[in-house]
Amino acid sequence: MAIGTSRVNARPAIVIVGAGVIGLSIAWRLAQRGAAVIVFDQATAGAGASHAAAGMLAICAEAEPGEEALVALGRASQAAWPAFARELEAAADLSIDLRREGTLLVALTADDQARLKHRLEFQQRLGLPVEWISGAKARRREPHLAAGIAGAVLSPEDHQVDNRKLVAALRVAAERAGVTPREHCTVARIVISAGRAVGVALADGTQVHADAVVLAAGAWSRRIEGLPSDVRPPVRPVKGQTIALRMDAAEPLINHVLWAPGAYLVPRRDGRLIVGATVEEKGFDAALTAGGVLSLLEAAWRAVPAVEELPIDDMWVGHRPGSRDDAPILGPGPVDGLVYATGHYRNGILLTPVTADTIARLVLDGAVDPVIAPFGVERFHRAVAAE
Repeated sequence: MAIGTSRVNARPAIVIVGAGVIGLSIAWRLAQRGAAVIVFDQATAGAGASHAAAGMLAICAEAEPGEEALVALGRASQAAWPAFARELEAAADLSIDLRREGTLLVALTADDQARLKHRLEFQQRLGLPVEWISGAKARRREPHLAAGIAGAVLSPEDHQVDNRKLVAALRVAAERAGVTPREHCTVARIVISAGRAVGVALADGTQVHADAVVLAAGAWSRRIEGLPSDVRPPVRPVKGQTIALRMDAAEPLINHVLWAPGAYLVPRRDGRLIVGATVEEKGFDAALTAGGVLSLLEAAWRAVPAVEELPIDDMWVGHRPGSRDDAPILGPGPVDGLVYATGHYRNGILLTPVTADTIARLVLDGAVDPVIAPFGVERFHRAVAAE
């Protein structure tokens, strides 16, 4: 859907609903190509799932049967991440702490080992760079792992980035490129005229014209009015509770991203150790619970017993944008002038580069990249028709 403008020699006017990493990165790419971009967010830019995330760039070690298209999308984004990070850091004069130690998926018991090895066979058939290593080799990499672990899957290309630094850098880079961020400014509805999205209406009644609208509001995407119910993206909030512990930054307890049964552990250069995250179908409930915190701490302690000595630095709740099949919704929809970039679930940080590049090309050139073609909103309409 290449856009046109109603003004001679005018820059295309693009409105983006949602200022998380997805909305900000798309805005940055569009502005780099000369578009006039406004990004609206009901809160502070990046304050939702982008702030709550752990920043894992993981697709290899988590790949499961039925996710082949998602794996291809994730691998494309992994490949883009190093250059994307360098470009962004140069544009913003800020570091985003892209780390490349890789990821270990730890098996504490024989049952854990059987589950991981079963999935490993599928991953290796896809040609993914993952391998089984013994418990002794895993402990040589991470000496604080529990004694007697059964082994681990090593995924050397599943990295991490500091998601909060990523948000800050994207905000600066986007503004320097000419993007106008409008925080604490709620979009009430998408304005449709003659079957085309022509802008948005704000909560105060103000209407903002656009040549195209990008819906990137994460877990709130379905709440935006103006679209017929059958073309609203089927995105729901999936609650996650997360804890940050405090390590000695000079002598961190771990250096790899660790996945253990029931929790992941993500070390930061500043000494924080992110332990997350629960997966709860509780709508927009934002309560930290004793049970949620206990389950995370117990899972982390079983894998790395020394965490019991670490002070708790922070705790928070986030809401992942989960689609009906937990894969992203990317591309044009049945309403001309409207583009979807939502539903990234647990992969929003990972998929930031590929989403930004493909959606910007779609908006300005009308080109649907083959890597996002399987993720159009129409797949849900086909599924309903087949029932």
